[in-house]
Amino acid sequence: MNTHTITIVKTNTPNIVKFESNHFLTQHQNFQFDSIDDTKNSALAKQLFFLPFVKKVYISGNFVAIEKYNIVEWEDIQDEVATQIADYLNSGKPAVDNDVVTKKVPVTVYAESTPNPGVMKFIANKRLVDTIYEFKTIDEAAASPLASKLFHFPFVKEVFMDKNYISVSKYDVADWNEIVMELREKIRSFIADGNTIIDVNAIAKQKEEKTHNDSTQKVADVPLDEVSTKIVEILEEYIKPAVESDGGNIMFKSYNENTQEVHVILQGACSGCPSSTITLKNGIETMLKDMIPNKIGSVIAVNG
Repeated sequence: MNTHTITIVKTNTPNIVKFESNHFLTQHQNFQFDSIDDTKNSALAKQLFFLPFVKKVYISGNFVAIEKYNIVEWEDIQDEVATQIADYLNSGKPAVDNDVVTKKVPVTVYAESTPNPGVMKFIANKRLVDTIYEFKTIDEAAASPLASKLFHFPFVKEVFMDKNYISVSKYDVADWNEIVMELREKIRSFIADGNTIIDVNAIAKQKEEKTHNDSTQKVADVPLDEVSTKIVEILEEYIKPAVESDGGNIMFKSYNENTQEVHVILQGACSGCPSSTITLKNGIETMLKDMIPNKIGSVIAVNG
C-alpha cells in the first residue's frame, strides 16, 4: 500500500488551500462537492464536511482542495486538516469510490412573480449557490455558465442568484407570458444535467482583478462603527428574509454620522422595482429610526 504524505499548498484564493499527496487520488477525474449531500461517493469529502469551517471540497489528481468559511484562519487549522487527510488515505480507503452509484434527485423549477414586473423568480428544489451573485452584463456572467446561457436570450437584462433561486430581469421587448416557460426549462435542464452553476475559480480571479484595478476599498473591508454594525444586524435579521422571498436583496453601503444618512443597495428583484425605492426605503427608515433612536436621519436606497 502506498504511504501518502500531504503537503500544504496555498492558492491565489485566500480561502482555498490545496493538500497535495505524493500519490494520485483520482485517474484523470475532477470532483467538486458543494455540500455533504453530494458526498455519497466520497467518504473522505463527507468526513471533511463534518469540520464546521468547510464550505466546499475538490478532489482532483493528487490533491484535495478545501474552501473554508471566514470563521477561522488556515494557519490555525491546516496542519490538523492535513493530518486528517493523510490518516484517511493511509487507511487504504479510496478518496473517491467510482463504484458508488449516486441516485439523482429529480430537479424541479417553478416560476414565481415578484413585486417588480420586470423580474421573475425561478425557484429550484435544491440549493444552487452558497452566496449571492449578481450579473448585470454577459461579460460579468463569464464566471457562471448558467448565467452566460441565460444572457444569450435577447430579452434577458440581468441575472441574480441566491440560495435556491434565480431572479431574471428582462427588457420590455418581451412579455413574461411568452418567455417564462422557455426560461424555466432552460434553467431546470441545466441544473438537472449536473452542469456547473458558478465557477468559483473564475469568480476569485474576477475579484482579484477588480481589487487590482479598483483603488477604492470595499465597504465590507472597512471596520464598521457601532451604529453601522447595528444597521447591518437589523438588515440581516429583519429586512433580508422578507426581501429574499421577493427574489431580491438589500445590502448595506454606508452610514454618515454627521448627516445621519444610511445608504443601502437594492439587488435582484428589488433593483429597479417601481415601488421598492419608496416603500422599501420608508419601511427600512422607520424600523431603523425605531431601533436606533436619534441616530438615523434618512435612508437612501440605490439600485445595484
